[in-house]
Amino acid sequence: MSPLATYALRLGDDSLILGQRLGEWCGHAPALEVDLSLANVALDQVGQATHFLGLAGALEGEGRDGDALAFRRDVMDFTNCLLVEQPNGDFAQTIARLFLFSHYQELLFMALMASKDAQLSAIAAKAVKETAYHVTLASDWVVRLGDGTEESRARMIAGLDWMWRFADELFAMDDVDATALEAGVGVDKAALRAAWDARIDAVLADATLERPASRRPVLGGRVGRHSEHLGHLLTEMQFLQRAYPGATW
Repeated sequence: MSPLATYALRLGDDSLILGQRLGEWCGHAPALEVDLSLANVALDQVGQATHFLGLAGALEGEGRDGDALAFRRDVMDFTNCLLVEQPNGDFAQTIARLFLFSHYQELLFMALMASKDAQLSAIAAKAVKETAYHVTLASDWVVRLGDGTEESRARMIAGLDWMWRFADELFAMDDVDATALEAGVGVDKAALRAAWDARIDAVLADATLERPASRRPVLGGRVGRHSEHLGHLLTEMQFLQRAYPGATW
C-alpha cells in the first residue's frame, strides 16, 4: 500500500477494532441505558471504519473494498493502535479505554477536517460530531466512577493504570504520518498531545483522580506488532468470512 492508503487504513483499523470491542458489551452492560450507549458508540465506530477502509481500498487500487480489508486480513496486517484492542475487563476498564481514545480521536478529526483530501475531510467532519458524544459519555463516567463509591473509585484507578501505557502510541509519528502531513492530507499527531493532556487532566481533576504515573510506552500496533488479544478478537469477528469465503446475504 502507498503511504496515503496506509494512513486511511490506520484510521479505519482504529475505529473497527474499538467498535468490535465495544460491541462485546451488547447485552452484558451493567444497565440498559449503558448497554444502549455503548452499542451506539460501537455502531458509530464501525460506520467510521466503513468509510476509512473503503477509502484505503480505493487508494490501494487492487480491488479490495472495506469488507475485504476488515474480514480477509491476518492479524499482523492490522495497523490499529494497541489501546483499542485491549480487553474490555470490567466496566471501568472499558470506560478508561474509551476516555483516553475518544479525546484523542475528537482532536484528530477536528484537525483532519482541514485535510486536502476531500474524502478524508468529509469523513472527519461527520465523525467529529459522533466523537463529541463519545467524549462526553466517557468523561461523565470517569467522574461518576472516580468520585463515587470506594469500589468504583478503585476500579477506575485500576482501569486507567492498565490503559495508560498505550496512550503514547496515539501521538507517535512515523514515515507514513510524515508523508501524509507533508502532502497536506494528514495531521501532526504529536502536536495534539498538549491539548489532549489538558483535557485529560481537567476531567481527572473533576473525578478527584490523579494522573497515572508515567511508564515506558508500549508501541508497535501501527506496524503489525500486536498483543495476543487482537488475534482472539479477529477469530470471532472474521469467523463467517473465513468459514464461508465470499458469503453474502
